[in-house]
Amino acid sequence: MASLKILQGTEPGREFELEGEQWVVGRSPECDVVLDIAAVSRRHAILLEEQGRYFVQDLGSRNGTYINGQRVADRAPIRNGDKVLVCDTLFEFRNETDEDRLADAEPNGSSLLVPLKEGDEPGPGTSSIMATLDVSRGPSVSWQFSAKPEAQLEAILEISHNLSNTLSVKEILPKLLDSLFKIFVQADRGFVIMRLREDAPLVPVASKARRAVDEQSMRISRTIVEQALQNKKAILSTDAATDERFEMAQSIADFEIRSLICAPMLSSSGDPLGVIQIDTNNQRSRFTDQDLQLLAGVANQASIAIDNAKLHEEAVKQRALQRDLEVAHQMQHALLPSSSPSVQGYHFFEFYEAAHQVGGDYYDYIMLSDDRFAAVVGDVAGKGVSAAILMAKLSSDVRFWLAREPDAARALAEINAAFSRHEWDDRFVTMVVAVVDPHTHTLTLVNAGHMPPLLRDQANKVQEIGGEQAGLPLGVIDDYQYEAFQHELQPGDFITIFTDGFSEAMNSQRELYGLERLASTIGNKQIGPHDLGPHVLEDVRQFSGDTPQSDDMCLVCLGRE
Repeated sequence: MASLKILQGTEPGREFELEGEQWVVGRSPECDVVLDIAAVSRRHAILLEEQGRYFVQDLGSRNGTYINGQRVADRAPIRNGDKVLVCDTLFEFRNETDEDRLADAEPNGSSLLVPLKEGDEPGPGTSSIMATLDVSRGPSVSWQFSAKPEAQLEAILEISHNLSNTLSVKEILPKLLDSLFKIFVQADRGFVIMRLREDAPLVPVASKARRAVDEQSMRISRTIVEQALQNKKAILSTDAATDERFEMAQSIADFEIRSLICAPMLSSSGDPLGVIQIDTNNQRSRFTDQDLQLLAGVANQASIAIDNAKLHEEAVKQRALQRDLEVAHQMQHALLPSSSPSVQGYHFFEFYEAAHQVGGDYYDYIMLSDDRFAAVVGDVAGKGVSAAILMAKLSSDVRFWLAREPDAARALAEINAAFSRHEWDDRFVTMVVAVVDPHTHTLTLVNAGHMPPLLRDQANKVQEIGGEQAGLPLGVIDDYQYEAFQHELQPGDFITIFTDGFSEAMNSQRELYGLERLASTIGNKQIGPHDLGPHVLEDVRQFSGDTPQSDDMCLVCLGRE
Protein backbone atom coordinates (compact mmCIF):
# COMPACT_ATOMS: atom_id res chain seq x y z
CA MET A 1 0.00 0.00 0.00
CA ALA A 2 1.43 3.35 -1.04
CA SER A 3 1.14 6.31 1.32
CA LEU A 4 2.21 9.89 1.97
CA LYS A 5 3.45 10.79 5.45
CA ILE A 6 3.86 14.41 6.57
CA LEU A 7 7.39 14.97 7.92
CA GLN A 8 7.19 18.76 8.26
CA GLY A 9 4.13 20.98 8.21
CA THR A 10 0.97 21.70 10.17
CA GLU A 11 0.30 18.02 10.98
CA PRO A 12 3.64 16.16 11.22
CA GLY A 13 3.20 12.42 11.47
CA ARG A 14 -0.13 12.31 9.65
CA GLU A 15 -0.23 9.62 6.97
CA PHE A 16 -2.47 9.40 3.91
CA GLU A 17 -3.03 5.92 2.46
CA LEU A 18 -3.23 6.06 -1.32
CA GLU A 19 -5.93 3.74 -2.65
CA GLY A 20 -6.83 3.58 -6.31
CA GLU A 21 -4.88 4.88 -9.29
CA GLN A 22 -4.64 8.63 -8.66
CA TRP A 23 -4.81 11.11 -5.81
CA VAL A 24 -5.07 14.90 -5.98
CA VAL A 25 -3.18 17.10 -3.49
CA GLY A 26 -4.46 20.64 -2.96
CA ARG A 27 -6.31 23.18 -0.87
CA SER A 28 -9.80 22.30 -2.14
CA PRO A 29 -11.88 20.11 0.21
CA GLU A 30 -12.58 17.90 -2.80
CA CYS A 31 -8.93 16.80 -3.02
CA ASP A 32 -7.77 13.40 -1.74
CA VAL A 33 -4.96 15.00 0.28
CA VAL A 34 -6.22 18.35 1.60
CA LEU A 35 -3.74 21.02 2.71
CA ASP A 36 -5.59 24.00 4.17
CA ILE A 37 -2.74 26.43 3.47
CA ALA A 38 -3.10 29.67 1.51
CA ALA A 39 0.08 29.11 -0.54
CA VAL A 40 -1.17 25.70 -1.79
CA SER A 41 -3.20 25.86 -5.01
CA ARG A 42 -6.73 24.50 -5.03
CA ARG A 43 -5.59 21.57 -7.19
CA HIS A 44 -1.83 21.59 -6.69
CA ALA A 45 -0.50 18.20 -7.84
CA ILE A 46 -1.60 14.68 -8.63
CA LEU A 47 -0.04 11.28 -7.84
CA LEU A 48 -0.55 8.56 -10.42
CA GLU A 49 -0.07 4.78 -10.35
CA GLU A 50 0.61 3.07 -13.68
CA GLN A 51 1.46 -0.63 -13.83
CA GLY A 52 3.00 -0.64 -10.38
CA ARG A 53 5.04 2.54 -10.88
CA TYR A 54 4.22 5.91 -9.35
CA PHE A 55 4.47 9.42 -10.76
CA VAL A 56 3.92 12.99 -9.55
CA GLN A 57 2.41 15.56 -11.91
CA ASP A 58 2.22 19.25 -11.05
CA LEU A 59 -1.11 20.79 -12.04
CA GLY A 60 0.26 24.20 -12.92
CA SER A 61 0.50 25.30 -9.28
CA ARG A 62 1.88 28.76 -8.56
CA ASN A 63 4.49 27.64 -6.01
CA GLY A 64 5.46 24.35 -7.63
CA THR A 65 5.95 20.76 -6.48
CA TYR A 66 9.38 19.35 -5.58
CA ILE A 67 10.78 15.80 -5.39
CA ASN A 68 14.01 15.52 -3.38
CA GLY A 69 14.62 19.24 -3.87
CA GLN A 70 14.05 19.20 -7.66
CA ARG A 71 11.05 21.05 -9.07
CA VAL A 72 8.65 18.89 -11.08
CA ALA A 73 8.45 20.52 -14.49
CA ASP A 74 5.50 18.43 -15.65
CA ARG A 75 5.61 14.80 -14.53
CA ALA A 76 8.28 12.83 -12.69
CA PRO A 77 8.64 9.29 -11.26
CA ILE A 78 8.61 8.82 -7.49
CA ARG A 79 10.11 5.97 -5.48
CA ASN A 80 9.94 4.62 -1.97
CA GLY A 81 11.58 7.06 0.46
CA ASP A 82 11.44 10.07 -1.87
CA LYS A 83 10.56 13.41 -0.28
CA VAL A 84 7.79 15.53 -1.83
CA LEU A 85 7.60 19.23 -0.97
CA VAL A 86 4.34 21.15 -1.47
CA CYS A 87 4.91 24.73 -0.25
CA ASP A 88 5.85 24.35 3.43
CA THR A 89 4.62 20.74 3.76
CA LEU A 90 7.21 17.96 3.34
CA PHE A 91 5.90 14.45 2.63
CA GLU A 92 7.69 11.12 2.49
CA PHE A 93 6.38 8.76 -0.17
CA ARG A 94 6.20 5.20 1.04
CA ASN A 95 5.72 2.10 -1.07
CA GLU A 96 7.23 -0.98 0.56
CA THR A 97 7.12 -2.98 -2.70
CA ASP A 98 9.04 -0.35 -4.66
CA GLU A 99 12.32 -1.87 -5.95
CA ASP A 100 13.21 0.83 -8.49
CA ARG A 101 16.93 1.28 -8.98
CA LEU A 102 18.70 4.59 -8.93
CA ALA A 103 20.28 4.17 -12.33
CA ASP A 104 21.85 7.59 -12.26
CA ALA A 105 23.07 7.52 -8.65
CA GLU A 106 26.47 5.98 -9.45
CA PRO A 107 28.76 7.74 -11.93
CA ASN A 108 28.99 4.58 -14.06
CA GLY A 109 25.21 4.13 -13.94
CA SER A 110 25.16 0.61 -12.47
CA SER A 111 24.49 1.14 -8.75
CA LEU A 112 22.03 -1.12 -6.97
CA LEU A 113 21.65 1.39 -4.13
CA VAL A 114 18.06 2.50 -3.53
CA PRO A 115 16.87 5.10 -1.02
CA LEU A 116 17.46 3.72 2.45
CA LYS A 117 15.48 4.20 5.65
CA GLU A 118 17.24 5.10 8.89
CA GLY A 119 16.72 2.62 11.69
CA ASP A 120 14.84 3.56 14.85
CA GLU A 121 17.43 1.98 17.11
CA PRO A 122 19.15 4.65 19.22
CA GLY A 123 22.89 4.84 19.00
CA PRO A 124 25.83 6.86 20.28
CA GLY A 125 27.08 9.91 18.48
CA THR A 126 30.29 8.23 17.30
CA SER A 127 31.01 4.94 15.56
CA SER A 128 31.54 1.86 17.70
CA ILE A 129 32.88 -1.58 16.78
CA MET A 130 30.96 -4.78 16.04
CA ALA A 131 33.55 -7.34 14.90
CA THR A 132 33.16 -11.01 13.92
CA LEU A 133 36.70 -12.17 13.26
CA ASP A 134 36.69 -15.74 11.90
CA VAL A 135 39.84 -17.68 12.98
CA SER A 136 38.37 -21.19 12.81
CA ARG A 137 40.48 -22.15 9.78
CA GLY A 138 43.54 -22.59 11.97
CA PRO A 139 47.22 -21.91 11.25
CA SER A 140 46.99 -23.23 7.70
CA VAL A 141 45.53 -19.87 6.66
CA SER A 142 48.10 -17.33 5.52
CA TRP A 143 47.02 -13.79 6.57
CA GLN A 144 48.08 -10.72 4.63
CA PHE A 145 48.20 -7.65 6.83
CA SER A 146 47.61 -4.01 5.95
CA ALA A 147 50.28 -1.52 4.96
CA LYS A 148 53.30 -0.92 7.18
CA PRO A 149 52.73 1.38 10.18
CA GLU A 150 54.70 4.24 8.66
CA ALA A 151 52.64 4.06 5.44
CA GLN A 152 49.45 4.00 7.50
CA LEU A 153 50.55 7.05 9.47
CA GLU A 154 51.41 8.93 6.31
CA ALA A 155 48.02 8.10 4.78
CA ILE A 156 46.15 9.09 7.95
CA LEU A 157 47.95 12.43 8.03
CA GLU A 158 47.06 12.88 4.38
CA ILE A 159 43.39 12.17 5.14
CA SER A 160 43.40 14.56 8.11
CA HIS A 161 45.00 17.30 6.00
CA ASN A 162 42.51 16.87 3.15
CA LEU A 163 39.47 16.88 5.45
CA SER A 164 40.59 19.87 7.50
CA ASN A 165 41.60 22.07 4.56
CA THR A 166 38.45 22.04 2.48
CA LEU A 167 34.83 23.02 2.89
CA SER A 168 33.74 20.99 -0.11
CA VAL A 169 33.68 17.44 1.13
CA LYS A 170 32.42 16.06 -2.16
CA GLU A 171 35.64 17.13 -3.85
CA ILE A 172 37.97 15.36 -1.42
CA LEU A 173 36.01 12.11 -0.94
CA PRO A 174 37.75 10.45 -3.92
CA LYS A 175 41.08 11.48 -2.32
CA LEU A 176 39.85 9.88 0.90
CA LEU A 177 39.42 6.55 -0.89
CA ASP A 178 42.88 6.88 -2.48
CA SER A 179 44.39 7.31 0.97
CA LEU A 180 42.40 4.37 2.37
CA PHE A 181 43.72 2.14 -0.42
CA LYS A 182 47.25 3.05 0.72
CA ILE A 183 46.36 1.90 4.23
CA PHE A 184 44.44 -1.22 3.25
CA VAL A 185 46.56 -2.76 0.53
CA GLN A 186 44.24 -5.78 0.33
CA ALA A 187 41.21 -3.64 -0.66
CA ASP A 188 39.58 -4.40 -4.01
CA ARG A 189 36.72 -1.88 -3.87
CA GLY A 190 35.75 1.15 -1.83
CA PHE A 191 32.64 3.33 -1.61
CA VAL A 192 31.47 6.49 0.11
CA ILE A 193 27.70 6.74 0.30
CA MET A 194 25.91 9.75 1.80
CA ARG A 195 23.02 12.20 1.62
CA LEU A 196 23.66 15.19 -0.60
CA ARG A 197 20.82 17.01 1.18
CA GLU A 198 19.03 16.42 4.47
CA ASP A 199 15.84 15.19 2.79
CA ALA A 200 17.56 13.29 -0.05
CA PRO A 201 18.11 9.52 -0.32
CA LEU A 202 21.51 7.94 0.19
CA VAL A 203 23.53 7.78 -3.03
CA PRO A 204 27.13 6.91 -3.93
CA VAL A 205 29.28 10.03 -4.11
CA ALA A 206 32.68 8.37 -4.57
CA SER A 207 33.94 4.92 -5.53
CA LYS A 208 37.26 3.25 -6.28
CA ALA A 209 38.34 -0.14 -7.62
CA ARG A 210 41.87 -1.50 -7.69
CA ARG A 211 41.27 -3.34 -10.98
CA ALA A 212 39.70 -1.93 -14.13
CA VAL A 213 37.48 -5.00 -14.53
CA ASP A 214 35.72 -4.18 -11.24
CA GLU A 215 35.06 -0.59 -12.31
CA GLN A 216 32.84 -1.78 -15.16
CA SER A 217 30.27 -3.45 -12.89
CA MET A 218 30.43 -1.73 -9.51
CA ARG A 219 27.41 -2.36 -7.33
CA ILE A 220 26.66 -1.59 -3.73
CA SER A 221 24.96 -3.88 -1.25
CA ARG A 222 21.90 -2.28 0.26
CA THR A 223 21.98 -4.93 2.99
CA ILE A 224 25.38 -3.90 4.38
CA VAL A 225 24.62 -0.19 4.24
CA GLU A 226 21.33 -0.69 6.08
CA GLN A 227 23.05 -2.75 8.77
CA ALA A 228 25.64 -0.04 9.44
CA LEU A 229 23.13 2.81 9.41
CA GLN A 230 20.36 1.18 11.43
CA ASN A 231 22.69 -0.06 14.16
CA LYS A 232 25.02 2.96 13.96
CA LYS A 233 27.94 0.58 14.31
CA ALA A 234 30.95 -0.22 12.20
CA ILE A 235 30.89 -3.71 10.69
CA LEU A 236 33.69 -6.22 10.17
CA SER A 237 33.07 -9.50 8.42
CA THR A 238 35.88 -11.91 7.58
CA ASP A 239 33.66 -14.00 5.30
CA ALA A 240 30.89 -11.73 4.06
CA ALA A 241 29.66 -14.25 1.49
CA THR A 242 28.51 -16.56 4.29
CA ASP A 243 27.82 -14.00 7.04
CA GLU A 244 24.33 -14.69 8.44
CA ARG A 245 23.75 -10.98 9.09
CA PHE A 246 23.70 -10.25 5.35
CA GLU A 247 21.40 -13.16 4.41
CA MET A 248 23.42 -13.87 1.27
CA ALA A 249 22.69 -10.53 -0.40
CA GLN A 250 22.98 -10.98 -4.16
CA SER A 251 25.62 -8.27 -4.60
CA ILE A 252 27.85 -9.96 -2.00
CA ALA A 253 27.40 -13.37 -3.61
CA ASP A 254 28.05 -12.06 -7.12
CA PHE A 255 31.40 -10.56 -6.13
CA GLU A 256 32.29 -13.38 -3.71
CA ILE A 257 33.17 -10.74 -1.12
CA ARG A 258 35.27 -12.53 1.50
CA SER A 259 36.00 -9.67 3.85
CA LEU A 260 34.68 -6.17 4.37
CA ILE A 261 34.78 -3.27 6.76
CA CYS A 262 32.02 -0.67 6.79
CA ALA A 263 31.76 2.36 9.10
CA PRO A 264 28.88 4.83 9.36
CA MET A 265 29.40 8.57 9.29
CA LEU A 266 27.27 10.25 11.97
CA SER A 267 26.50 13.91 12.44
CA SER A 268 27.24 15.72 15.71
CA SER A 269 23.63 14.98 16.72
CA GLY A 270 24.01 11.28 15.91
CA ASP A 271 22.05 11.30 12.65
CA PRO A 272 23.38 9.03 9.88
CA LEU A 273 25.13 10.95 7.09
CA GLY A 274 26.36 7.95 5.14
CA VAL A 275 28.89 5.11 5.21
CA ILE A 276 32.40 4.25 4.09
CA GLN A 277 32.90 0.65 2.93
CA ILE A 278 36.06 -1.20 1.92
CA ASP A 279 35.95 -4.84 0.78
CA THR A 280 38.05 -7.59 -0.80
CA ASN A 281 37.30 -10.88 -2.54
CA ASN A 282 40.69 -12.42 -1.69
CA GLN A 283 40.06 -14.99 1.03
CA ARG A 284 43.70 -14.75 2.17
CA SER A 285 43.60 -10.97 2.63
CA ARG A 286 41.02 -10.42 5.29
CA PHE A 287 40.50 -7.34 7.42
CA THR A 288 41.05 -7.34 11.17
CA ASP A 289 39.37 -5.58 14.06
CA GLN A 290 42.34 -3.17 14.09
CA ASP A 291 41.50 -2.27 10.49
CA LEU A 292 37.92 -1.68 11.54
CA GLN A 293 38.92 0.65 14.35
CA LEU A 294 41.08 2.59 11.92
CA LEU A 295 38.23 2.95 9.41
CA ALA A 296 35.83 3.99 12.18
CA GLY A 297 38.26 6.76 13.16
CA VAL A 298 38.50 7.96 9.57
CA ALA A 299 34.69 7.92 9.28
CA ASN A 300 34.47 10.02 12.44
CA GLN A 301 36.91 12.57 10.95
CA ALA A 302 34.89 12.64 7.73
CA SER A 303 31.68 13.21 9.72
CA ILE A 304 33.17 16.28 11.40
CA ALA A 305 34.30 17.63 8.02
CA ILE A 306 30.83 17.10 6.54
CA ASP A 307 29.19 18.87 9.48
CA ASN A 308 31.59 21.80 9.06
CA ALA A 309 30.92 21.93 5.33
CA LYS A 310 27.17 22.02 5.88
CA LEU A 311 27.52 24.80 8.44
CA HIS A 312 29.67 26.75 5.99
CA GLU A 313 27.18 26.18 3.17
CA GLU A 314 24.33 27.36 5.37
CA ALA A 315 26.30 30.44 6.41
CA VAL A 316 26.99 31.26 2.75
CA LYS A 317 23.29 30.90 1.93
CA GLN A 318 22.32 33.10 4.86
CA ARG A 319 24.77 35.80 3.77
CA ALA A 320 23.42 35.67 0.22
CA LEU A 321 19.84 35.85 1.53
CA GLN A 322 20.78 38.77 3.75
CA ARG A 323 22.26 40.62 0.77
CA ASP A 324 19.12 39.96 -1.27
CA LEU A 325 16.91 41.22 1.54
CA GLU A 326 19.01 44.37 1.88
CA VAL A 327 18.58 45.05 -1.85
CA ALA A 328 14.83 44.35 -1.57
CA HIS A 329 14.66 46.75 1.39
CA GLN A 330 16.33 49.48 -0.65
CA MET A 331 14.10 48.83 -3.65
CA GLN A 332 10.93 48.91 -1.56
CA HIS A 333 11.86 52.24 0.00
CA ALA A 334 12.69 53.57 -3.46
CA LEU A 335 9.06 52.89 -4.43
CA LEU A 336 7.78 55.04 -1.57
CA PRO A 337 7.47 58.84 -1.94
CA SER A 338 10.75 60.61 -1.31
CA SER A 339 8.96 63.59 0.28
CA SER A 340 5.55 64.94 1.21
CA PRO A 341 3.50 66.84 -1.45
CA SER A 342 3.78 70.59 -1.61
CA VAL A 343 0.15 71.72 -1.57
CA GLN A 344 -0.74 75.22 -0.44
CA GLY A 345 -2.93 75.20 2.67
CA TYR A 346 -2.11 71.60 3.63
CA HIS A 347 0.55 69.85 5.72
CA PHE A 348 1.56 66.19 5.81
CA PHE A 349 3.35 63.56 7.89
CA GLU A 350 4.21 59.98 6.93
CA PHE A 351 6.04 57.02 8.46
CA TYR A 352 6.80 53.50 7.25
CA GLU A 353 8.69 50.66 8.94
CA ALA A 354 8.50 46.96 8.06
CA ALA A 355 8.50 44.33 10.81
CA HIS A 356 11.22 42.56 8.85
CA GLN A 357 13.51 43.96 6.17
CA VAL A 358 10.67 44.14 3.69
CA GLY A 359 6.95 44.29 4.36
CA GLY A 360 3.45 44.41 2.95
CA ASP A 361 2.33 47.86 4.12
CA TYR A 362 2.36 50.63 1.54
CA TYR A 363 1.60 54.31 1.14
CA ASP A 364 1.79 56.79 -1.68
CA TYR A 365 0.98 60.37 -2.64
CA ILE A 366 -0.33 60.80 -6.18
CA MET A 367 -0.83 64.17 -7.88
CA LEU A 368 -3.97 64.15 -10.03
CA SER A 369 -5.59 66.46 -12.57
CA ASP A 370 -7.16 69.80 -11.53
CA ASP A 371 -4.56 70.16 -8.74
CA ARG A 372 -6.16 67.30 -6.78
CA PHE A 373 -4.00 64.86 -4.84
CA ALA A 374 -4.53 61.34 -3.42
CA ALA A 375 -3.11 59.80 -0.26
CA VAL A 376 -3.17 55.99 -0.37
CA VAL A 377 -2.49 53.49 2.42
CA GLY A 378 -2.60 49.70 1.90
CA ASP A 379 -1.92 46.53 3.88
CA VAL A 380 -1.34 43.11 2.30
CA ALA A 381 -2.45 40.12 4.37
CA GLY A 382 0.84 38.73 5.66
CA LYS A 383 4.32 40.21 5.68
CA GLY A 384 7.79 39.58 4.37
CA VAL A 385 9.06 39.13 0.82
CA SER A 386 5.87 37.73 -0.76
CA ALA A 387 3.76 40.56 0.68
CA ALA A 388 6.29 43.14 -0.50
CA ILE A 389 6.24 41.76 -4.05
CA LEU A 390 2.44 41.90 -4.15
CA MET A 391 2.42 45.45 -2.88
CA ALA A 392 5.00 46.54 -5.45
CA LYS A 393 2.78 45.14 -8.22
CA LEU A 394 -0.31 46.75 -6.73
CA SER A 395 1.28 50.19 -6.39
CA SER A 396 1.66 50.52 -10.15
CA ASP A 397 -2.03 49.62 -10.69
CA VAL A 398 -3.05 52.21 -8.08
CA ARG A 399 -1.14 55.00 -9.83
CA PHE A 400 -2.46 53.99 -13.25
CA TRP A 401 -6.16 53.83 -12.34
CA LEU A 402 -6.25 56.91 -10.12
CA ALA A 403 -4.67 58.91 -12.94
CA ARG A 404 -7.01 57.46 -15.56
CA GLU A 405 -10.34 57.35 -13.67
CA PRO A 406 -11.47 60.61 -11.98
CA ASP A 407 -14.11 58.79 -9.90
CA ALA A 408 -12.16 57.34 -6.92
CA ALA A 409 -14.75 54.60 -6.22
CA ARG A 410 -14.64 53.39 -9.84
CA ALA A 411 -10.84 53.58 -9.82
CA LEU A 412 -10.68 51.33 -6.74
CA ALA A 413 -13.10 48.88 -8.41
CA GLU A 414 -10.74 48.66 -11.40
CA ILE A 415 -7.75 48.19 -9.07
CA ASN A 416 -9.62 45.35 -7.34
CA ALA A 417 -10.53 43.70 -10.66
CA ALA A 418 -6.91 43.83 -11.86
CA PHE A 419 -5.65 42.43 -8.55
CA SER A 420 -8.27 39.63 -8.44
CA ARG A 421 -7.44 38.37 -11.95
CA HIS A 422 -4.09 37.05 -10.75
CA GLU A 423 -5.59 34.66 -8.13
CA TRP A 424 -2.97 35.29 -5.46
CA ASP A 425 -3.82 32.09 -3.52
CA ASP A 426 -6.37 33.77 -1.22
CA ARG A 427 -4.21 36.83 -0.59
CA PHE A 428 -6.14 40.04 -0.02
CA VAL A 429 -5.34 43.72 0.56
CA THR A 430 -7.06 46.36 2.65
CA MET A 431 -6.73 49.90 1.32
CA VAL A 432 -7.87 53.49 1.85
CA VAL A 433 -7.82 56.05 -0.97
CA ALA A 434 -8.26 59.68 0.14
CA VAL A 435 -8.60 62.22 -2.69
CA VAL A 436 -8.53 65.92 -1.79
CA ASP A 437 -9.53 68.86 -3.98
CA PRO A 438 -7.64 71.84 -2.46
CA HIS A 439 -9.85 74.33 -4.29
CA THR A 440 -13.09 73.14 -2.69
CA HIS A 441 -11.41 71.35 0.25
CA THR A 442 -13.55 68.30 -0.53
CA LEU A 443 -12.28 64.98 0.82
CA THR A 444 -13.41 61.88 -1.09
CA LEU A 445 -12.68 58.70 0.84
CA VAL A 446 -12.96 55.14 -0.54
CA ASN A 447 -12.31 52.27 1.85
CA ALA A 448 -11.59 48.64 0.82
CA GLY A 449 -11.86 46.76 4.12
CA HIS A 450 -9.35 48.97 5.96
CA MET A 451 -9.70 50.48 9.42
CA PRO A 452 -11.53 53.82 9.09
CA PRO A 453 -9.27 56.89 9.22
CA LEU A 454 -9.55 59.18 12.25
CA LEU A 455 -10.61 62.83 11.85
CA ARG A 456 -9.68 65.44 14.46
CA ASP A 457 -11.56 68.70 14.10
CA GLN A 458 -10.88 72.22 15.40
CA ALA A 459 -12.46 71.35 18.77
CA ASN A 460 -10.02 68.38 19.13
CA LYS A 461 -12.91 65.94 18.80
CA VAL A 462 -11.82 62.65 17.17
CA GLN A 463 -14.12 60.40 15.14
CA GLU A 464 -13.90 57.61 12.58
CA ILE A 465 -14.92 58.60 9.06
CA GLY A 466 -16.09 56.57 6.09
CA GLY A 467 -16.62 53.40 8.12
CA GLU A 468 -20.22 52.90 7.01
CA GLN A 469 -19.18 53.04 3.35
CA ALA A 470 -16.26 50.62 3.78
CA GLY A 471 -16.29 47.79 1.25
CA LEU A 472 -14.56 44.43 0.93
CA PRO A 473 -10.75 44.08 0.77
CA LEU A 474 -9.15 43.85 -2.66
CA GLY A 475 -9.03 40.31 -4.00
CA VAL A 476 -12.21 38.97 -2.34
CA ILE A 477 -14.78 39.58 -5.13
CA ASP A 478 -13.43 40.61 -8.51
CA ASP A 479 -16.42 42.73 -9.62
CA TYR A 480 -17.15 44.45 -6.32
CA GLN A 481 -18.45 48.04 -6.50
CA TYR A 482 -17.16 50.50 -3.89
CA GLU A 483 -18.90 53.52 -2.33
CA ALA A 484 -17.34 56.92 -1.69
CA PHE A 485 -17.61 59.04 1.46
CA GLN A 486 -17.30 62.79 1.11
CA HIS A 487 -16.48 65.43 3.70
CA GLU A 488 -15.62 69.11 3.47
CA LEU A 489 -12.39 69.74 5.32
CA GLN A 490 -12.49 72.70 7.67
CA PRO A 491 -9.46 74.74 8.79
CA GLY A 492 -7.65 72.74 11.48
CA ASP A 493 -9.10 69.37 10.40
CA PHE A 494 -6.54 66.59 10.64
CA ILE A 495 -6.84 63.11 9.02
CA THR A 496 -4.87 60.10 10.32
CA ILE A 497 -4.68 56.94 8.15
CA PHE A 498 -2.83 54.00 9.70
CA THR A 499 -2.27 50.25 9.48
CA ASP A 500 -2.77 47.74 12.30
CA GLY A 501 0.94 47.87 13.16
CA PHE A 502 0.01 51.00 15.16
CA SER A 503 -3.27 49.93 16.75
CA GLU A 504 -1.94 46.43 17.54
CA ALA A 505 1.50 47.45 18.79
CA MET A 506 2.27 45.39 21.90
CA ASN A 507 4.19 46.11 25.11
CA SER A 508 6.14 43.75 27.38
CA GLN A 509 2.91 42.80 29.23
CA ARG A 510 1.43 41.75 25.86
CA GLU A 511 -1.09 44.59 26.00
CA LEU A 512 -2.23 46.18 22.72
CA TYR A 513 -1.96 49.89 22.08
CA GLY A 514 -5.54 49.82 20.81
CA LEU A 515 -7.83 52.13 18.87
CA GLU A 516 -9.10 53.94 21.95
CA ARG A 517 -5.59 54.93 23.02
CA LEU A 518 -4.79 56.00 19.46
CA ALA A 519 -7.88 58.23 19.32
CA SER A 520 -6.99 59.68 22.73
CA THR A 521 -3.44 60.46 21.59
CA ILE A 522 -4.71 62.20 18.45
CA GLY A 523 -7.22 64.20 20.49
CA ASN A 524 -4.59 65.56 22.90
CA LYS A 525 -5.34 69.30 23.17
CA GLN A 526 -1.75 70.03 24.17
CA ILE A 527 -0.45 68.92 20.75
CA GLY A 528 -0.89 71.19 17.73
CA PRO A 529 -1.90 69.78 14.31
CA HIS A 530 1.61 70.13 12.86
CA ASP A 531 3.05 68.00 15.69
CA LEU A 532 0.34 65.32 15.81
CA GLY A 533 2.00 62.86 13.42
CA PRO A 534 5.36 62.76 15.25
CA HIS A 535 3.48 62.72 18.60
CA VAL A 536 1.49 59.59 17.62
CA LEU A 537 4.66 57.81 16.49
CA GLU A 538 6.56 58.67 19.66
CA ASP A 539 3.67 57.62 21.93
CA VAL A 540 3.41 54.20 20.23
CA ARG A 541 7.16 53.69 20.56
CA GLN A 542 7.15 54.59 24.25
CA PHE A 543 4.25 52.19 24.81
CA SER A 544 6.04 49.28 23.07
CA GLY A 545 9.39 49.92 24.73
CA ASP A 546 11.85 47.12 23.90
CA THR A 547 9.15 44.73 22.68
CA PRO A 548 10.02 43.66 19.10
CA GLN A 549 7.78 45.03 16.38
CA SER A 550 5.35 42.28 15.34
CA ASP A 551 3.78 43.86 12.27
CA ASP A 552 4.54 46.40 9.57
CA MET A 553 3.75 50.00 10.57
CA CYS A 554 2.48 52.67 8.19
CA LEU A 555 1.11 56.11 9.10
CA VAL A 556 -0.07 58.92 6.80
CA CYS A 557 -1.43 62.20 8.19
CA LEU A 558 -2.76 65.23 6.33
CA GLY A 559 -4.30 68.40 7.68
CA ARG A 560 -5.81 71.62 6.45
CA GLU A 561 -4.17 74.80 7.74
